[in-house]
Amino acid sequence: MWWAQLIDKAQSGLGQILAGPHSTLALAAAALAAGLIIVSAFVKTMIPLRWLAVGANVGFIAYGALAPAPMVLALHAVLLPVNLVRVVQMLRLTQRVRTAAGEFDAASLWLRPYMKKRRHKAGELIFRAGDVADRLYLLVEGEVEIVERGRRLTPGSMFGEIAFFAPDRRRTSTARCATPCVLLSIGEPALRELYFQNPEFGFELVREIAGRLTSDIRQLEERLAAPPIGADPGAPRDPP
Repeated sequence: MWWAQLIDKAQSGLGQILAGPHSTLALAAAALAAGLIIVSAFVKTMIPLRWLAVGANVGFIAYGALAPAPMVLALHAVLLPVNLVRVVQMLRLTQRVRTAAGEFDAASLWLRPYMKKRRHKAGELIFRAGDVADRLYLLVEGEVEIVERGRRLTPGSMFGEIAFFAPDRRRTSTARCATPCVLLSIGEPALRELYFQNPEFGFELVREIAGRLTSDIRQLEERLAAPPIGADPGAPRDPP
């Protein structure tokens, strides 16, 4: 039968592969590399994925050298330094975020490499209240005024992120350039991709939003607690 002949050929080929120690090591290295590639298909975060790719590269390099398989050896000899460089870059970025974890711009450190730069003139509107939220902004130079709150943002401030999480995805205020400004911005698709690739970034972004909301609530409470302008501070206030 044809299938019996096929099995005999496979057994004969396997026997030849396992005939020498070099062949056995080559087969083991290839099997390990293939296993790492299969595992990488189930990994969602980038740093573990890159480490798995490095391991697979090493395994295939060993297989290519022992088999020998020059094309496999050459391919993975090229891919190995690329994956190592990417791992180092991501580890450095992660370290920067951890170092800046207590600072205001911790989340923005993740965003900067993915953002687009644009210059704006003084008085130019960035977005209006009621607009659909499609971008997140980081102020690099100049000052931006949040019109409804009478608040001015200084360089290093991230804004426009809260509307991404609003049920209707609408802006609740108007942002206008009080002076000539340089802004970095990122769209929702890129932000979502970055969020899923780097869970630590998502944590920093949520913490940033929570801090902003807490600050806004505290300011509102202080305004409500303050006596009206011209009123006697010692006079009793009417119950709410």
